[in-house]
Amino acid sequence: MKILLVSDKVAPQLYEHIQVEQFHDIDLILSAGDLPPNFLNFLTTILKKPLLYVHGNHDYKYETNPPEGCIDIDGMIYEFNGIRILGIGGCMEYTGGLHQYTEKAMAKRVRKMKRTLKKGFDILLTHSPAYELGDGEDQAHIGFKVFVDLIETYQPEYMIHGHQHMNYGQQDRFHYHKKTKIINAFGYYILDLE
Repeated sequence: MKILLVSDKVAPQLYEHIQVEQFHDIDLILSAGDLPPNFLNFLTTILKKPLLYVHGNHDYKYETNPPEGCIDIDGMIYEFNGIRILGIGGCMEYTGGLHQYTEKAMAKRVRKMKRTLKKGFDILLTHSPAYELGDGEDQAHIGFKVFVDLIETYQPEYMIHGHQHMNYGQQDRFHYHKKTKIINAFGYYILDLE
């Protein structure tokens, strides 16, 4: 199974210059946030594949203009071909805006999902990275400690996040924690599960 990961920046290769045949073997699209709703709609329409998303801190447009044909999995587990995907959007609170949370508020969101998490999950899809696993040092880009707890408790195979742009200094696309491979989806990346 191949999954197209996107977040934070509209990659020209997926929009203005897209060659659909290059993406013929994509099975699923995951958005880690902060992308225009019309871009997500375009992707799911032109590639004819389901698109699951979580909210980024700049996705205020989704309130009045949600991406058509896409599935919001923020705060839930979605199962696709036997793969359980947990979606948790938002980032650390820095201006009090939409989809911004304190560590305490994010931990409360996770606790509310406790019953849902009993069977575990295979992929953790978030906007913000986990604390000290690809996050930044400023208030807006510090990752959540509760995401580290989720990784350690459930040991998903993958964590996919956005928010931390690859051009923010020395950024790596991949990090690892225990058995979990962490992928920064900035721009786009193709994850091959085989």
